Amino acid sequence: MALLHPFPDTIAALSTPAGRGAVAVLRVSGPGALAVLGRITRSKEAAARQPRTQRLVAFRHPETGELLDRGLVTFFPAPGSYTGEDTVEISTHGGLLTPQLVLDALLAAGARAAEPGEFTRRAYLNGKLDLLQAEAVADLIDGRSRALHRAAVHQMERGLSRRIEALREAIIGVEALLIYSIDFPEEDEPPVPPERIRAAAEAVIRQMDALLATAPEGEMLRDGALTVLAGRPNSGKSSLFNALLGVERAIVTEIPGTTRDALEASVTFDGYPFRLVDTAGLRETEDRVEGLGIEVARRYLHSAQIVLFCVEAGRPIAADEEEFLRSLDAQHTLVVRTKADRLGEEIVTVGVMPQAAYPVVPVSAAHGTGLPDLRHHLLRIAFGGIVGTLGETPLVMRERHARALRHAREEVRGFLDALALAIPMELAATHLRGAVVALEDIVGAVSTDDLLDRVFGQFCVGK
Repeated sequence: MALLHPFPDTIAALSTPAGRGAVAVLRVSGPGALAVLGRITRSKEAAARQPRTQRLVAFRHPETGELLDRGLVTFFPAPGSYTGEDTVEISTHGGLLTPQLVLDALLAAGARAAEPGEFTRRAYLNGKLDLLQAEAVADLIDGRSRALHRAAVHQMERGLSRRIEALREAIIGVEALLIYSIDFPEEDEPPVPPERIRAAAEAVIRQMDALLATAPEGEMLRDGALTVLAGRPNSGKSSLFNALLGVERAIVTEIPGTTRDALEASVTFDGYPFRLVDTAGLRETEDRVEGLGIEVARRYLHSAQIVLFCVEAGRPIAADEEEFLRSLDAQHTLVVRTKADRLGEEIVTVGVMPQAAYPVVPVSAAHGTGLPDLRHHLLRIAFGGIVGTLGETPLVMRERHARALRHAREEVRGFLDALALAIPMELAATHLRGAVVALEDIVGAVSTDDLLDRVFGQFCVGK
């Protein structure tokens, strides 16, 4: 199979992190991969090496002949390699120096240092994977939660790609119905009723809406659900922050106003990622430093995806607190009754504030009481739509995907609006073509260099 985008040069990079370790892996890819290998092994049999068979060889600098290490070499001939090109993988002893010396030798032998993400970029350009799969590779590398890992593996297996392709085919199907009707302009009753065409387009919109509905949760899988702890000073925010993390990160004292700045940390609950933020207590203050902390807290609250509003158990919620709660989205707010251990068995269940639809969770950070209920509510609010189906259904996990889907949806809606206005079908059909192009952008069927630079520039060198 001929390469879709053959490259004239050969690239090399260290593919494992630098530092002390048992083994380091280097990659060489391109038309001169075997020639470069032959120069650092001084082996005439390098070109005849059996594919996918490891060999123990000595690595020498091509100019000085200095012995650098002995390690394993595996050759993957094109097109049956990750990049689709001739590729060599080299395993050396780990550490900081040895792998770098072997890499220097590869560069001296004619290879070029790879740029971030260049191996995966070549794989994409050579048709080994689409752009969604390439982004999934980055998520597998960077992901820090089990949930993101499952979603990325599903995307690597073309879960989202197949859904996008199905939408594209459905739109092309609407185009086909349209063309069939246009081909019979003199018929009193065209072979395809307009109602059927409209129904097919509306079905596509419903499918797009269902996929777009996963975007908020999909993006939170990558970044973590931003969960801000708010409330008056000394309301138990920092103690709750530490209890949810399981470590002492925030300073806890009985003195109101101890927290002067926002403290952020990442945590996972049942494998789903959250970004917890402990903020300064909300109150009027003359202290300039504390005031700056309160301003930071309000900025976090503005962008929060979940708010944990902390109120000490056993005291009524004040009027200013109720007013503040009314300014928040009730669907993404929990009232946490902290220090519930002080009331003994008086508060033991999850309730709802009578004056508003805010779930109330009593919690004792000191004893751990209520923390499982709180985690359950957090999972329901942030990821309730995908818990239980993760890894089985496709998710929109990047703003790039959501933006293109919204564009495609607008184009299909524009087509339906044009039909309603009795605009000639030939002109209305231009909207369908625009929708197809928008979907093709998602999988990278038509991609600009700027887009590829943004996608692959986020990769580590060596991948």
